[in-house]
Amino acid sequence: MKNQELLLKAIQKKVQNKSLLDEIAKVLGISYDAAHRRISLKSKFSIDETILLCNHFAIAMDTLFRKENKYILDKTNTIKSITDFKAYLEKSISLLQPYNNQNSCIYYSAKDIPLHYTLGGSLFSKFKIYVWLNILTSDQNLSFENFIMDASLLQESTRLVQIFETNKRIEIWNDTTINSSLQQMYYFYEAGLLHYNNALSIIEDIKNVILKIEEEVRNDISPFELFYNELLLLNNTVLFTNEKQASFFIPHNMLSYYVTSDAKICNEEKEFIFNQLKNSMSITKAGKKDQKIFFNRMYQKIDFYTSKIKNYLIE
Repeated sequence: MKNQELLLKAIQKKVQNKSLLDEIAKVLGISYDAAHRRISLKSKFSIDETILLCNHFAIAMDTLFRKENKYILDKTNTIKSITDFKAYLEKSISLLQPYNNQNSCIYYSAKDIPLHYTLGGSLFSKFKIYVWLNILTSDQNLSFENFIMDASLLQESTRLVQIFETNKRIEIWNDTTINSSLQQMYYFYEAGLLHYNNALSIIEDIKNVILKIEEEVRNDISPFELFYNELLLLNNTVLFTNEKQASFFIPHNMLSYYVTSDAKICNEEKEFIFNQLKNSMSITKAGKKDQKIFFNRMYQKIDFYTSKIKNYLIE
């Protein structure tokens, strides 16, 4: 009954100090005597009971019974419409509920401006959703001015942002993190799908994001720490951890992610992140000069694209 022992050990980790007997009996709807026979390995779990227990305690069966180095990953929704994007936000919030507290830590490898900075009620937020949907669907002729965003998305996105902002956050950036948002803005402006005034407003919103990050970096009581790595190829992977578990999000075609809570994978990723942090400079703990140098690089890029937009009319 090796497999049954593995399942019972996994459940015990989930219930921690609670009675394993009580939990098994309650979930399966069986007597204490029947539950005891299963815990003592005198009776086997049926296939239906095994599935019910795994679903209830969020235990991936592959992590218990797989062959070495073979894993099954969950995946967030593929996005092709506003409805899909709302479902994506709801699924993401559901996956992150175990980390919706102040006792978790988030590690973010920021290839682009992290998602939680790009959600909310700003014009930049609307533009990012417009860009994502434009890239992920075949309908690429809709102008930004004619793009209508479901108001209910604001509530869902706010819930997701709160999970990021209430926890300790460690982000790794480099000189290219800000590039894609600025280039996307200029691309749609040059294509005639984004008006002049909106282009400038979006640039201003991006600048406000950087200003907010700079202010947070200098806040001594903030749970946020920003690192700069000039060598690491960042990839938008995100690792959520707390005392009980971890979840690792791996990018898949723009917004979609593969997700795993496998302890081995998450521990390997955490070890990899720690090694990268050793080779990175903490902007949060750096002197004012180094902080200024880092943020000035961002502002110079913002000024460059502002100038390109303003001068484009007379080229």
